[in-house]
Amino acid sequence: MKIEGRNAVAEAVRSGKTIDRVMVKNGMRDEPSRALVSAIKEAGIKVHFVDKVTMDGESLTGKHQGFIAFVTDYRYYEVEDLLKDPKNNAPFIVVLDGIEDPHNLGSVIRVCECAGVDGLIIGKRRSAAVNETVMRISEGSANHLKIARVGNVNAAIDYLKKNGVWVYGVEIGGEDIYKADLTGPLALVIGGEDTGVNRLTKEKCDKVVTIPMFGKVNSLNASVAAGVAVYEAVRQRL
Repeated sequence: MKIEGRNAVAEAVRSGKTIDRVMVKNGMRDEPSRALVSAIKEAGIKVHFVDKVTMDGESLTGKHQGFIAFVTDYRYYEVEDLLKDPKNNAPFIVVLDGIEDPHNLGSVIRVCECAGVDGLIIGKRRSAAVNETVMRISEGSANHLKIARVGNVNAAIDYLKKNGVWVYGVEIGGEDIYKADLTGPLALVIGGEDTGVNRLTKEKCDKVVTIPMFGKVNSLNASVAAGVAVYEAVRQRL
């Protein structure tokens, strides 16, 4: 897998991720780029300096910013790993039900990592996977967040509930999220871009909470909804 972009590569280096080599465009002499090259070398990672044509040919996104890291494929965690050593002894998990757009997934990962979420669960079907685009959009946050990829999201929800985690679906028709108690062991389920939370998945949830809408459009982008819901939980848990 390729990680592209200066910030994403820097986060991969800082996280200790297994990096085979880093390709750097010739002439990157600004201070941040020079500092990153030094950090790469200090980590014992091979640096290959190449011309712009070679860089552009290797880039999958066209937004490499002069840095492309070649790493082993992303290694997912198991669901049980997400419950180990939770912050404040109260696990805070986010479950994605059918997020197929890698840009949305990358944005959600960045939100979760910034908010200190203990882990993220995504499905193997009807779901984007962690790839080069996701890494770039998340600005490397995927290197610092525990992400589990499961064959059955509902089975993962059952596992969380059996381990004392309250599961709340973020969907229309529920309790006002600003009045709901989001403290304690919690998992927030965010639905897909077009379908929302699947009916069977919603039935698995202990409660449905709703972000109030005051305009003519009654839905938010999935990553925006995740940001609103996650940070309301953070506010309550401080």
